[in-house]
Amino acid sequence: MKRHQEQRESRTRVDRWGVAHIYSSYNNTIIHITDITGSESIARTSGGQVVKSDRMESSPTAAMMASKKAAELAFEKGINAIHVKIKAPGGHNGPNNPGPGAQAAIRALSRMGLRIGIIEDVTPIPHDGCRKKGGRRGRRV
Repeated sequence: MKRHQEQRESRTRVDRWGVAHIYSSYNNTIIHITDITGSESIARTSGGQVVKSDRMESSPTAAMMASKKAAELAFEKGINAIHVKIKAPGGHNGPNNPGPGAQAAIRALSRMGLRIGIIEDVTPIPHDGCRKKGGRRGRRV
């Protein structure tokens, strides 16, 4: 009787959802896991916390190590499924494509056993605000 009960519990796994905010620039990768509303912080790590040299902060290796650390903290708090929001610097001067650590971070999160729901790009896009730097004739190289 007890064995059947254990099997039934393992099949009907209840997902506790969270949101993984991944900010990935060419200088660093920051992984911040919150609850589903986004108001309560659960885990926050970055590439700079797991590597020694400054040039390695944005690397895929650092992103993988940071996301492993964040996933462990999330499991401790009871989160086992996440939606992912990827953000690049964006704005009116930054690049609109995320850095090299974004894809590696998502792959590491899924490999740790977190279920991944929606993957969304939340890069800020300007709607004609400030004037771009570079002057009238652009940046001359």
